[in-house]
Amino acid sequence: MFLEKLKNDLNQNQSLFIGEETAYRSAILIPLVQVDEEWHILFEVRSFTMRKQPGDISFPGGRIDASDPSPLAAAVRETTEELGIDPKTIHIVGQLSPYIASSSFVIYPFVATIDYNQIRHAYNKEEVEEVFTVPLQWLFNYEPYMHLVSVEPVPSLDFPFDKIMNGSQYQWRTRTMEEWFFDYDKYTIWGLTARILKHFLEIIK
Repeated sequence: MFLEKLKNDLNQNQSLFIGEETAYRSAILIPLVQVDEEWHILFEVRSFTMRKQPGDISFPGGRIDASDPSPLAAAVRETTEELGIDPKTIHIVGQLSPYIASSSFVIYPFVATIDYNQIRHAYNKEEVEEVFTVPLQWLFNYEPYMHLVSVEPVPSLDFPFDKIMNGSQYQWRTRTMEEWFFDYDKYTIWGLTARILKHFLEIIK
């Protein structure tokens, strides 16, 4: 009886990873727009007055609220708020695999087409400094470059070293992150945006 119940429980839909329920969950949209009959990807420059990451280049999107029925709904909601467009003009093309930045941070990316002409004068100036587009063909031909960043764990001051083998001499495992960069005109796309962009381009090339 116990094993049958356990089997049924394990076969139910489970979270993407252990800790997903309590992680910071964000959803973003990769907006495809047509400019002069050519497909481009649209990017935002975050407002210089934003408390977090002012001036960074990003896709529209943000935190998934408890009231959002799904990550897709959150991506659409955030996009309409930031770009000032009618949600009915957002046409979803598909979804990428979630990007698990860490056990406490996950991003759900979606791809959609939107009307660039509607956006140019409608975006929310409090959150978005400007928008710009990059031709897909240019991105196909561009070779992004990469730099490494070392990440080292730093235990809190009250960490219970007396509970673990080797105590304060414990050898914490450092890890190395790849940071990718795309330079286009006066803009540099990097960080999580560049990582997701690179993955998207690899899929559609």
